[in-house]
Amino acid sequence: MNKLLKRMMVALLSLGLAQAVWADNVSDFQKTFQAAEQGNAQAQLDLGVMYYKGEGVRQDYAQAVQWFRKAAEQGVAEAQHNLGVAYDQGLGSRQDDAQAVQWYRKAAEQGHADDQFNLGLMYGQGRGVRQDYTQAVQWYRRAAEQGDAKAQVNLGTMYAKGQGVRQDYTQAVQWYRRAAEQGDAQAQSNLGWMYLNGQGVRPEQGVANAQNNLGVAYYKGHGVRQDLALAQEWFGKACDNGYQDGCDNYRRLKLGY
Repeated sequence: MNKLLKRMMVALLSLGLAQAVWADNVSDFQKTFQAAEQGNAQAQLDLGVMYYKGEGVRQDYAQAVQWFRKAAEQGVAEAQHNLGVAYDQGLGSRQDDAQAVQWYRKAAEQGHADDQFNLGLMYGQGRGVRQDYTQAVQWYRRAAEQGDAKAQVNLGTMYAKGQGVRQDYTQAVQWYRRAAEQGDAQAQSNLGWMYLNGQGVRPEQGVANAQNNLGVAYYKGHGVRQDLALAQEWFGKACDNGYQDGCDNYRRLKLGY
């Protein structure tokens, strides 16, 4: 199980650019630019996105960072997130984990779930801050309680591995289940293994659901090497135990969908 647990941690930052409404022509760009120059924080964010995407203006990451910074300094969480992403990826600025953490933290403290997750990941990996699993758990929890599936998976894994918290398989199952119910394939795979190994649940509990989840994991290659034959086998087992989703998945796979 330990080897499997190593595969459970989601290791991707939430790096999607927070976007505002942007202009799609030069005229609107000019209006947005004028408002941004006058100190309008929303316009500064919009202008940064326009430069970042090349909407109504030639793409220019350095200009995007400049305008994100102006909006971020006025407290706009989406701009703080975008500035953190820019430093994290080294787009329009020198790559700088410490600066990324600084801006992620500002957005996270305003309740921005993506950056609560990002901050948890930075603490967990020791990027831009001293590695601190307790802090990682704290930030994952805040994002997870807002429904962020990635954070729910990582929080479940922290409980499963006993990192930053006392090892607690029941809590791990709880958080994996919450993410799995949102359709997160990694969580479904993790939850399946927990059920089949009787960790955090009684071994007989939810076996058919676990079998279906393992079928999904093998079908998609989440946490295991993709193997359609094994996926079909696990879907069949779930179906044999009366789980309708397993029957449907088995039928679709057999038909080549």
